[in-house]
Amino acid sequence: MKERIFTVRNHAGIHCRPSSVILNTINQEFPYHKFEVVSSSGETELNSILSLISLGLTCGSEAMLRVEGPDEDNAIKRIGDLFEHEFDFPPR
Repeated sequence: MKERIFTVRNHAGIHCRPSSVILNTINQEFPYHKFEVVSSSGETELNSILSLISLGLTCGSEAMLRVEGPDEDNAIKRIGDLFEHEFDFPPR
């Protein structure tokens, strides 16, 4: 199991659009991995958009991403980078 601490950089936090991108990437690129996010507001397995949105991750929130699976190094980098990506348009 790999762990990575990330900071949300998206101005509006992790809302529907970023959640959709993150979950779609997980389902397409890492279908045999288990992802979890642990934050001050709770812990959830990343298996639905609602589970991710329910954490209420706002801009500046720090949380821990955990991944377990066959290609953990690539998976934690790719998904962790998405949590730190700026999704708002236009970028600020």
